[in-house]
Amino acid sequence: MYASCGHTPLFTLLKELYLKLFFTLFLLFSTIISAKDDFSVRVGYGQASSQDFGEILAGDFSKHPKDLNVMFIDGGYLLVKDVAALPFDIYLKSGVSYFDEYTFDDTLELTLYAKLYWNIDFLENRVRLGVAEGISYTFDILETEYYEALEDVDETAHLLNYLDFSIDFDFGRLIRYKPLYETYVGCALKHRSGVFGLYSGVHGGSNYNTFYLEKNF
Repeated sequence: MYASCGHTPLFTLLKELYLKLFFTLFLLFSTIISAKDDFSVRVGYGQASSQDFGEILAGDFSKHPKDLNVMFIDGGYLLVKDVAALPFDIYLKSGVSYFDEYTFDDTLELTLYAKLYWNIDFLENRVRLGVAEGISYTFDILETEYYEALEDVDETAHLLNYLDFSIDFDFGRLIRYKPLYETYVGCALKHRSGVFGLYSGVHGGSNYNTFYLEKNF
């Protein structure tokens, strides 16, 4: 399951080219689709954190000592708009993540979750606060989860609880360019955990600080 060597220069170059191409195509796609806002697509990139869930929410975004990264894409469908006539939207989402490990083999993750957005409108702009709850399955144990489990004499598991906390803003509204309305730029905390042992006796987990682009259409 684990590899014994780090990344090659070719792998690093391919990763950089992948990111540039992905985000360029995403922005191009955003300018040509119609804005119906029933669906969403999000692409992002992030790095593992050395801090636990509570410390990150308190503002400590320290990077993990190893070079552990994630790239992801997910899609969503709008289930409820303006819940109870309030500025809250609920989406059902699913995604795929690629974990770029340090000494372990790189691996994939599948997620399925519901996400609530609080839309805050002001001066013709929009900021969204989001919170998601769901499940995450990784095909291999993540390196950061493995070492945390060793340190805490804990278990590891492929299937864990998934949380996602985010904040973003409507880039199109900010620059007053209508083809990019409902195109959001933001950051999110991507969190896997066993919910105090509820999942396979796992008490730990992993945290990744990410940034992303998201388009509603």
